[in-house]
Amino acid sequence: MIQNENIIKVKGLHKTYDTGKVRVQALRGIDFEVKRGEMVAIMGPSGCGKTTLLNCLAGLDDFDQGDVTIEGTQIREMSDRKRTQYRANRMGFVFQFYNLLPVLNAVENVELPMLFSRVPPVKSRQRAMEALGMVGLKELAARLPAELSGGQRQRVTIARALVNKPAIVWGDEPTGDLDSETSRDIMDLLCTLNQKNDQTFVLVTHSQEVAERTHRIVRMRDGLIVDGQ
Repeated sequence: MIQNENIIKVKGLHKTYDTGKVRVQALRGIDFEVKRGEMVAIMGPSGCGKTTLLNCLAGLDDFDQGDVTIEGTQIREMSDRKRTQYRANRMGFVFQFYNLLPVLNAVENVELPMLFSRVPPVKSRQRAMEALGMVGLKELAARLPAELSGGQRQRVTIARALVNKPAIVWGDEPTGDLDSETSRDIMDLLCTLNQKNDQTFVLVTHSQEVAERTHRIVRMRDGLIVDGQ
């Protein structure tokens, strides 16, 4: 359920990449708000600043000017250590290429975020199994990533993103490496989790089909939001 409270608030966000030979203005004054429980898709052509925006909002990348406020706290004001801890406790991440460790099985991969949160091992295993159950993979907990299909690997990634019960889940092309049918299955799962848990989802995607499943589509061009603000 979408609530009135803004969980994400961005004002005047600027980000420039300086290679020494050329300066690229990736973000040129972004104003952006997301309500708690909302599911938002960010779309636009390659190079328009979608992933840069996502990384700045999640505290993965620094920015030049502006304010990013998450759950009432400005990202700029956090130390690197506090920001890392906040990401581990309050944010989840789903990327296109899974980022699963090949030497760890499914449940061990899901347990990884809880290492940063210092969750005791017994409780960590219990929560990881519950998260795998949420995505329908409890019976495959002992399998290595190489023994799973693409869709199953992405479900493990989603379980890992959700295991700490984050307030916000960030997705960068979460269905980009999947076939159409598996992509629809993953979006079914994300929409169900959004409705069931009232978690906020911000998804960067090139897929119109994925975007149309969200509450709102935000379109970017040349480092600016041009529609859906």
